[in-house]
Amino acid sequence: MRASEFDFELPSDRIAQAPLERRDDARLYVLDRAGADSHRSIRDLPSLLPPGALLVVNDTRVIRARLHLRKPTGGRVELLLVERLEVDGTMEIWRCLGGASKPIRPGPLEFANGNRVEVLHVNGEYVDVAFHGVATQMDEWLEAFGEVPLPPYIRRDAPRVEDVERYQTVFARHPGAVAAPTAGLHFTPELLAALEAAGIRRAAITLHVGPGTFAPLRSDDVDGHELHAERFAVSDAAARAIGEARAEGRAVIAVGTTVVRTLETAAAEDGTVRAGAGETKLFVKPGHRFRAVDGLLTNFHLPRSTLLMLVSAFGGKSRVLTAYAEAVRAGYRFYSYGDAMLIR
Repeated sequence: MRASEFDFELPSDRIAQAPLERRDDARLYVLDRAGADSHRSIRDLPSLLPPGALLVVNDTRVIRARLHLRKPTGGRVELLLVERLEVDGTMEIWRCLGGASKPIRPGPLEFANGNRVEVLHVNGEYVDVAFHGVATQMDEWLEAFGEVPLPPYIRRDAPRVEDVERYQTVFARHPGAVAAPTAGLHFTPELLAALEAAGIRRAAITLHVGPGTFAPLRSDDVDGHELHAERFAVSDAAARAIGEARAEGRAVIAVGTTVVRTLETAAAEDGTVRAGAGETKLFVKPGHRFRAVDGLLTNFHLPRSTLLMLVSAFGGKSRVLTAYAEAVRAGYRFYSYGDAMLIR
């Protein structure tokens, strides 16, 4: 399998640079595997899902993971928090992605207000950084000094005030992600209420989205690509709700590729989703046998990306790529702040 098989033409003006006025103003491309495609609105979702369906969302919360610092020489450094490695007294050690005009080396880095952190180790693209005096207060510390980690295709010098709210789902509960589970960005309290009134039930899992969600394939050989590990948790309540839906023949609809990867990782061969926490590096591509998911709500993804391969595995490669071409022609907005696709 080759990455070039998942390429498509995408004009730059189709890449959404800002959220719509309302979250549920998004358009919805419906890919019906048993029928014809149609163009709808995300507000139509209650009438488009099977009666009694279980909607599974990702309730991770995006942290202000992008940090701007300076070296003692004055050189600028950008860090993107990836994973908390250790908590030791009042110190936390984080693995970060580091960017600078010259190589980052062990030693101190300084914020504009004089606060310092210490680079402990440099390992390729990753740097391990010690944050002193922040234990039990890291979230507050990041709120003060961190920046919303917008993806690289949103082209602006810095996040806007609106991004603090809009690059976060309304059901975000558990801090830890460095990118939003973007299919969930379309939901409003009103849409959730309409879904509930239509008999659509809801469960939540947690997968902390990592920077690997934007990592490009390093070669055209798909089989040689390995995903970054991402932490997930499936609660007893979520596992029970999914088990009941499957036992009763009700559809399980994943809101986003992160939910798909979590449920498919946690599922046994018979489709039973087990409660628990762990890490997943599952790379879903055409040929995967889905065990736990019956439908998928997702945004439109990058050409040649692992996320597009997952969607193609679920909806059929030819069918999905044809739908993408139609979505481009019809003016759909792509990527994080873009429109959505329902595969049912």
